[in-house]
Amino acid sequence: MHIVYIHQYYCNPGMAGGIRSYEQARRLVERGHTVDVITTDITGAPGGAGWRQTEDDGVRVHWFSVPYNNSMSYARRIRAFAQFMVVATTKAASLKADLVFATSTPLTVAVPGVLASKLRRVPFVFEVRDLWPEVPIKMGALRNPVLRGVAGALANFAYRNAKEVVALSPGMAAGVVARRPSTRTTVIPNAADLAMFDVAPEDVQAFRNKHEWLRERPLIVYTGALGAVNGVEYLVRAAQRMRELDPEIRVLIVGHGKEWEPTKALAAELGLLDDTVRMWEKVPKAELPVILGAATMSTSFVRPIRALWDNSANKFFDALAAGRPIAINYGGWQADLIDETGAGLVLDPTDTDDAAEQFVKHCRDESWLAQARVAAHKLAVEQFSRDLLFDRFAEVLDRAAATNNRTAATSTAATNEQTAATNNRAAATSTAATNEQADATNNRAAATSTAATNEQADATNKQSAAMSAAAMSEQADATNNRAAATSAAATSEQTATTNNRAAAMSAAATSEQATATNKQSAATSAAPISKQAATTDNRAAATSAAATSEQVAAAESRS
Repeated sequence: MHIVYIHQYYCNPGMAGGIRSYEQARRLVERGHTVDVITTDITGAPGGAGWRQTEDDGVRVHWFSVPYNNSMSYARRIRAFAQFMVVATTKAASLKADLVFATSTPLTVAVPGVLASKLRRVPFVFEVRDLWPEVPIKMGALRNPVLRGVAGALANFAYRNAKEVVALSPGMAAGVVARRPSTRTTVIPNAADLAMFDVAPEDVQAFRNKHEWLRERPLIVYTGALGAVNGVEYLVRAAQRMRELDPEIRVLIVGHGKEWEPTKALAAELGLLDDTVRMWEKVPKAELPVILGAATMSTSFVRPIRALWDNSANKFFDALAAGRPIAINYGGWQADLIDETGAGLVLDPTDTDDAAEQFVKHCRDESWLAQARVAAHKLAVEQFSRDLLFDRFAEVLDRAAATNNRTAATSTAATNEQTAATNNRAAATSTAATNEQADATNNRAAATSTAATNEQADATNKQSAAMSAAAMSEQADATNNRAAATSAAATSEQTATTNNRAAAMSAAATSEQATATNKQSAATSAAPISKQAATTDNRAAATSAAATSEQVAAAESRS
């Protein structure tokens, strides 16, 4: 299958950021599929105008330079979203595809996905990483009623045109279904990359020994975005209280985002920066395993907004993959997992002093740490391993493609049935027309035969009448001649008186004889005439039947 995969912020392990799309795309290639990823080069480096292509483990990656970072204003981000939407639509439309897959955010990636799928007449699958526009509205980032309406319409457009939707959490899936109940939605959260985070103990020890400020001290880490939704200042304020309770505990913040500078400024203001709190700029994903391997506990934070509980942050699953306890300050499905398994801590969403006390207590509790590490690793293996969740992802794509194939087959069958019905109707019409033509031909042949027979019979009758009249005339003449001869002989032998009587008798005899002769002549003439008429009628009927048979045969040959 040829898959066009649209992700505006695609990253590979050599880049800082989540690698979900990389891992899924390369596994699709391993299964024999062809994958084209359409994405952006967010660095905006000079000379990066236009498209460039690279390859990541068999995945063809198409990059277009669209500068973007979390420090941008919302207006500037929206422009970046719109720019990518336009160029990605053009690119996606130029690539062959059996399926188009698009992953948000931003929600605008649905547009090139839907348009390309329509153009190629292939299924579209949409992945929801954050529930838009619900989250921006709840955070107050999307206040304009018109923009809210546009964003809602865009979400409906995406869900309506998607053959399937993948949601990264149960709450996101519920949000999709609330908007579009008929949309088939599958929950596939972010995953734990077990092989990547399997770090040798000596590498972990080397990392600790390398940093004088760390060595054997407890370490609490935060890795990921420092955006408006994260509220990482929560950890800085908790660190202030932790220093009072246990000065040896260290905090390491690794990441980037709009809140980087304010968070750093707060740590400096509280006298924590470069002492209790260390802040590192973002690092490639490949460098995170050793950092988490050195951690006593990992963390994930959001601001106290209910809509943010449905997140599926990579840092949560990275901690599980590393077998490290995870501490969060929000409720929802991840909090439920922690409570059920003991894989970490669920902190108060606003009380940083209480959070500090929890950190201090559990970072020094070796028994609890050991149990939490086992629980975290078990979750990673049994519920969130990358291979396990990829199988579920591949099933969604296969199902969408199979549905499209069944639709095409049904359409073909319907077309074939329609064609067959049309052909049958045409055949029936042709047969009816042929039969009508044959009937018309037979009727014309019969009429022609009848007319010919009648004409022949009339001619025969006229001929018989003429022959009869001629024969009667000749016979009458012959009788008259004989009577005249006899009368002449008698007249010479008898007297004038006798001649008179003989003439009278002769006339009478002649009259009777003529009558008898005429009857005999008419009878004699009628017999041959009847025979001749019968013979003529038989020949005409035979001729008519032969002509009709030939005409019907010819008509059937044409049909």
